Formats: sequence, structure tokens, C-alpha cells
Amino acid sequence: MKDFTTKSKIGKGWIRGGVVAALWLLLWQAAARVVGQELLLVSPLTVLRRLLQLVGQPVFWQAVLSSCGRIMSGVLLALAAGTVLAALMSRFSFLYAFFRPALQVIKATPVASFIILALVWIRSGALGAFAAFLMVLPMAWANLYEGLGAVDKELLEMAKAYELSPGKKLRYLYLPSLLPYFAAACSAGIGIGWKAGVAAEVLGLPQNSIGKALYNAKIYLEMPDLFCWTAVIILLSLFFEKLAAYLLRAVTARLARGGKPDDSH
Repeated sequence: MKDFTTKSKIGKGWIRGGVVAALWLLLWQAAARVVGQELLLVSPLTVLRRLLQLVGQPVFWQAVLSSCGRIMSGVLLALAAGTVLAALMSRFSFLYAFFRPALQVIKATPVASFIILALVWIRSGALGAFAAFLMVLPMAWANLYEGLGAVDKELLEMAKAYELSPGKKLRYLYLPSLLPYFAAACSAGIGIGWKAGVAAEVLGLPQNSIGKALYNAKIYLEMPDLFCWTAVIILLSLFFEKLAAYLLRAVTARLARGGKPDDSH
């Protein structure tokens, strides 16, 4: 009965999402017809036709795969570095005092400033990963640091009294508390990482990149291409967000099935 109810809710969610998407596409089509100039606003049908043409070209997949590799490597590295920094800064007050101002400066500085400075230091092919890493790092650190602070102090005292091993404390105390915060960092970080990474590619123009394709579409006033590549960026960002959410749900479910720690230590 519970499975049926869950599937019913999922089915209703898909239907509602499909209806909302269809309404927005109809509004977009109506606006395009009212404007009547594809140089200003391309219709969704034109974008779809052009996207199907692009999908059949090898250069499309080269750009998509190259940008995915660059940007997601930066995002993953930022999540890993943010986790390590949060752990160290929650343990050592000096490291918190030392790194916190730098992370706040990174968070407050416009991404374009970092990209322009980075053009002097690093090659254009690494700009996407660098920009994604730099923008996601402060967010990842803030979420994980907050998650560490939310761990039940009484449970930690109990674990210390029973001399639980570090592995058991990580699995039964820290991970259940941190996973929701890590999920929030992934959800927001992937979106910001893609925005920053593509912006870096537009300025650096590395070969075989979505950013360069966007720049070329803008230079040559290829509005269908501009809309197509924008749609591709949105779809890729959503895909990786959903993939991260699915993997984290699987980890959470596995931890839940693992049961509670025994009394042995």
C-alpha cells in the first residue's frame, strides 16, 4: 500500500511537471508569434529543429563532453575540498580564523573578476574547472560546516563514553547529520558551477566547449544556436543535479538499512 501511494505521488508529480512545462512552452510560442522576429525571439519549434540538427554533429558531442569534464571536475573538487575544510575548521579554531575571511572574499567577489585574473595565470582550457571550483567551494564549506555543527552533542558524548571507533562514529553519527547538508551543497553547487564554468568558457574560448559555441552564436547572430546551447546548459545542469540527488538517496537508504551500532567496540 505504501509503495502504491509513493508511486501515485511520483506519477502525479510527473503529470503536474509536464503540464507546467507545456504551459510555459505555449507562452513562449505565443510570445514568439507576437514578436514576429526570430532575430529577437526564436520559437520553441525552431529551437527544437535546430537542436536535433546539432545532436547529429560530432562537434556538438565534443563540446558537451569537454565542458562536462571541465565543469564537473571543478564542482567535485570543490565539494571534496569544502568537506575537508569544514572538518578541519570545525576541529581547529585557528584554521577557522585563518580560512574564513578568504572564503568570504571568494564568495563576495564577482566570478568575472576571477576569470579575467585567471586568464593571466592559467590556460583557457582550465578556466571552466577553475571558475566552477572557486564559486562552489565557499558554498560547500558553509553547508558542511553547518552540518558538522548540527551533530547531536549528547550522542557524541555517548559515543566517546562507549569508545566507539572513528568508523562507527562517522557512519552512525556524522553521515546521517551531514548528508542533508551535503545534498543541499550539491544541488546549489552544481547549478552555480555550470553558470560560472560556462561564463569562464565564454571569456576564455577554449576549443571544443559550450562557451565557445555560445560566443560564436552571439557573434554571428545565430539566435537558434544561442537558444539551443542555453537549453543544453540547463538540461545538463538539471541532469547532474538529479543524478547527485539519486546517488545521495541511495547512500541514505543504504545507511538506513545498516541498522544501529551494536554495543561491541
